[in-house]
Amino acid sequence: MKKSNIAPFFATLKAANPQPNTELEYTSVFELLTAVLLSAQATDVGVNKATRRLFPVANTPQAVLDLGLEGLEDYIKTIGLYRSKAKHLMQTCRILVQQHGGQVPRTREALEALPGVGRKTANVVLNVAFGQPTMAVDTHIFRVGNRTGLAPGKTPLEVEKQLLARVPAEYLVDAHHWLILLGRYVCQARKPRCWQCVVAPYCDFAPKTPAP
Repeated sequence: MKKSNIAPFFATLKAANPQPNTELEYTSVFELLTAVLLSAQATDVGVNKATRRLFPVANTPQAVLDLGLEGLEDYIKTIGLYRSKAKHLMQTCRILVQQHGGQVPRTREALEALPGVGRKTANVVLNVAFGQPTMAVDTHIFRVGNRTGLAPGKTPLEVEKQLLARVPAEYLVDAHHWLILLGRYVCQARKPRCWQCVVAPYCDFAPKTPAP
């Protein structure tokens, strides 16, 4: 994608969705961290279904610990890989209580030290909860970055670095939401819906997919 196309690309996405946000449901930083941790290889819809049951009962690190591992598993067993996720969440809650006063830390290093929290999860928390201009590259953003020519790269980290370098500062905080939504609903993996895409004029993908 030409550098001159990047600003209008994001200006168009902003005009269509001025205040984008994650589709995960949460009311606190801890709930957000929990939801993102549970969302690996799972849909936001599936995670929300489980957390609607979990959060009214346990929405703090200590409350999750009080459930016990089997109790936690019972609430999230509809999510893929729920056993390992439950184990990681319990370990994370223990660290939050013992080392952070029950609060979610605000630094990448401390977040990535939590079990089950990788770079992508840390980026989501830093961006959504704390307003930092980070770029959480999931499968959707990886595809959009490469397909559009906005941020080509062979690994998520390469795409992340390209995005941080190329996205204009005024759009950085919201950019990952716009790109995720674009990839999830329009620039889909098997058949991109180019005929519905508001940013198709700025995209390098060719040939554009015609309307069915």
